Amino acid sequence: MSINIIEIKASCKSPDAIHKILKQKNAVYKGMDHQVDTYFQSNNGRLKLRQGSIENTLIFYNRPNQEGPKLSKVLLHKPTETDSLNEVLTAAMDVKVVVDKQRHIYFIDNVKFHVDEVKGLGSFAEIEAIDETGKVAIDILQKQCDHYMDLLQIEQGDLIHHSYSDMLLKNSNGV
Repeated sequence: MSINIIEIKASCKSPDAIHKILKQKNAVYKGMDHQVDTYFQSNNGRLKLRQGSIENTLIFYNRPNQEGPKLSKVLLHKPTETDSLNEVLTAAMDVKVVVDKQRHIYFIDNVKFHVDEVKGLGSFAEIEAIDETGKVAIDILQKQCDHYMDLLQIEQGDLIHHSYSDMLLKNSNGV
């Protein structure tokens, strides 16, 4: 399945405040998912296998490393057995990095919210305005993302342009 997403990632000083605002807006809470994302070496884009108690997905995506809302082109496969898939991928490809996180997942319509605690990095919030149909204009997704940034009081200075994988790699290289 190919989808378009306008997304942001931001450092989060107060995860409790984000949870409170989302609950006040009647966001649908899907639960807390312990996710382990294994990133594999890829010639272009990013390839990761997500293993969690709620979400299990093989994900390939291209996304620029830039601050603020950005467009991601995403291909998803939802395997029924991620442990054996991880074993096959790990045997065939080099593992780049593993991201271990506790993720609270919420939805308001087509917009997905994450409140994450990432091992070795800290607390973060993410907003993803998602088009799974190919019928939602990119500028509409952008407006949704901007609206929820304002609602959740995410400031420009909180935005992060790198993925968790990039941040962990940077930390492990001592850069």
